[in-house]
Amino acid sequence: MSDKIIGNYGLRVGYSPNELKQFHQKGHRIRHVQQLSKATSLYSIEVRVIKSRHCNSNHNVGQTFVMDVDGNFITKLCPKKMCVYLMSQLTIPVALINERLSEGVDPNSFHFMRVIRCPDVGVECLGYGEVMVEINVVKRNKT
Repeated sequence: MSDKIIGNYGLRVGYSPNELKQFHQKGHRIRHVQQLSKATSLYSIEVRVIKSRHCNSNHNVGQTFVMDVDGNFITKLCPKKMCVYLMSQLTIPVALINERLSEGVDPNSFHFMRVIRCPDVGVECLGYGEVMVEINVVKRNKT
């Protein structure tokens, strides 16, 4: 089963046989892909806007963005317009969630960057607006 998961992953991302061999080095990537393949059907990452003032992209309180556990946006579950400045701040929280899932521990027990904000500082500080979001791992709806 393990070899099949890794083989399927290699096919999906287009690894050559040599690259697939290199992928096995040190073992951490194998564990990571195996664990995430288990989590992918169970969880999604939900980002919910908890504060918004003067946002040029019109992100508003209560709005959600949904990603799979690999950090890919599920576009039908996201607003049509998403701000690159806000979305770029999700890199570290998604990496932390990935690490927790690959270690087989509670993906919501991370504490660093659970709540993030866009880098805009708001009109009072010579910026434009500001948005704050909270990141959580949620059970996937069976559709």
